[in-house]
This record gives sequence, C-alpha cells and structure tokens, in this order.
Amino acid sequence: MKHYAVRAIMARALSMVAVAVVAACTPLQVVTHSVTQTEASVPVGQYMLDAHHWSITFDVDHLKYSRFTMRFDRATAQLDWNAGGLDKSSVAVAIDAASVDTNVPLLDKLVKGDNMFDVAQYPQIRFVSTGFERTGEARGKLTGNLTIRGATEPVTLNVVFNGFGPDPLTKQNTLGFSAEGSFSRSKFGLGTWYPAVGDDVHVRIQAEFDRPLAGT
Repeated sequence: MKHYAVRAIMARALSMVAVAVVAACTPLQVVTHSVTQTEASVPVGQYMLDAHHWSITFDVDHLKYSRFTMRFDRATAQLDWNAGGLDKSSVAVAIDAASVDTNVPLLDKLVKGDNMFDVAQYPQIRFVSTGFERTGEARGKLTGNLTIRGATEPVTLNVVFNGFGPDPLTKQNTLGFSAEGSFSRSKFGLGTWYPAVGDDVHVRIQAEFDRPLAGT
C-alpha cells in the first residue's frame, strides 16, 4: 500500500512541475515557435534522449490478419552531434527489454521469457550507429549494429531530421528525428511462433534529443 502511495505522490509532484513549466511559457512563445532543418545551425555537442518525448515500436505480421504492434516504455540514447551534421554524427541507444508492452499481460510475459527476448539474461536491446548515407536534404540511411538476445546484426534505418530549435517550454536546444526500418527476427534467435508470427519486424522511432542552452 505504501508503494502505491509513494507513486501517487510522485505523480502529483511531476504533474505540478509540468503545470508550472507550461504556465511559464506564454501563448505567444508557443505560437511563434519554429524549428530549422539547417544542420549547420545545430550547436556541436552531446545530446541526450528527452525522457518524455520518444517512442520505439516493433510491429510484425500476425496470422496475415494484421501487423501486431509492441512498444518499449524505457530507453536511453546519446547523440553526438559533430560539425558536418548527419554525415558526421553518431548515436547509441539502449532499450530496456523488460519494458516491452504488447497491451496483453500474458503476451508480455511470453515475449520477455527465455523463448524470445530472455530479459533475465539479456536485459538490453542496443543499437550503435556505424555510418550514414545521405539520400536528400535532412534525411538519409543510418546503418548500425543492433544487438538483441546477445546476437549482433547490421541494420539500416531511414532517418529524417525533423528540425532543431530551443524548446519553448524547457528552453533547451532540442533536435527531433523520425526513423523506420526492419530486420529479420530469426537472425537474432527469435524464431518462436513462425510462421504464425512473421519474420520481418518493422521498427518505427520518434525521438527528441536535448541539451541545456549555454550558460544555463
């Protein structure tokens, strides 16, 4: 009972902080807020994944009826933004495998189990970029090494740089990205339930990275 009380108090405290932050931002600041896709305008440095503005989902064919979607609730990432923009920058991501959320409690347990992610032995899913091939302005193909269940395989993500600008609420320098790609789950030892569940896993990512403004 005490555990739930503590969680409730923390939730109320976070809510009050959020209200205070929003209240400090005038409607004019929000309405006039803008971002730029000009990569040269982004200050060089290390940016961290905004804990409140990201999503990572996997979806896979389910009996040919639909593509079943699961999301992850906990992840961290570091973006090293270098002179030269997307071409010269790199990112490393760590996903808490035990945070997988299928919206079906029994299925969550099965996916976390030793026939799939085996989160007890392999608690993290990791991605470390290795290169970038530009396909257009503010976009390109990001290659990297994906590690799941102790197996590492190269994957490619189609990445769009959505823009950069100071966040009107937090005042922090913020960058936004969208990415998607796919991988074969069997290559990671995740062949359970095939062919009822497809082999091709589609990845969709939305992410914001931020860092404090100079002098703050």
